[in-house]
Amino acid sequence: MSIDMVHAAEGDVPEGIDIFIPPWYDIFWSAVMFIALFGIFWKYVLPRMKTALEARSEGIEKKLEQAEVERNEARALLEQYREQLAEARSEAARIRADAQAERESIVTEARSEAQEAAAAVNERAEMQLTAEAERVRTALSGDIGRLATELAEKIVGETLDRERVSATVDRFIDELEAAGGGQEQR
Repeated sequence: MSIDMVHAAEGDVPEGIDIFIPPWYDIFWSAVMFIALFGIFWKYVLPRMKTALEARSEGIEKKLEQAEVERNEARALLEQYREQLAEARSEAARIRADAQAERESIVTEARSEAQEAAAAVNERAEMQLTAEAERVRTALSGDIGRLATELAEKIVGETLDRERVSATVDRFIDELEAAGGGQEQR
């Protein structure tokens, strides 16, 4: 039987607050076990926990330092990218300005070439008109001369000398042109 039961059997039953206070031998053996466990914990467990916590703390510190280094590198890269972006934008603006100037130069050159081509076409057209007018004038003077000769032969009733008639017709046409040129100047 246990000692509590022996006391209970003897009639020594705790009452009141004594119910909550253990007997002295329980307190003694509990204190001995506590001191033994505390000593074991202090000697073996606590140093290992301290070493593990220090290693973890060092690892965290290293990670924080590495994160700071990486953050600084990221800032430097960001600044570098911003500079490159600014350079790219200024280069794009310069290229646009060059392209605009080149476009204007091409347009001016194309206009100049078109004006030169138009002038050449006009000149060729005038030359063709002049040549056509000369051809028509020659054809008309020949036809007028032939018709005038035929008319004169019918009126006179004999054949006329071709050279003489041709000279007369040419002189008559020249007089007409001179008279027409004088009227155009007025």
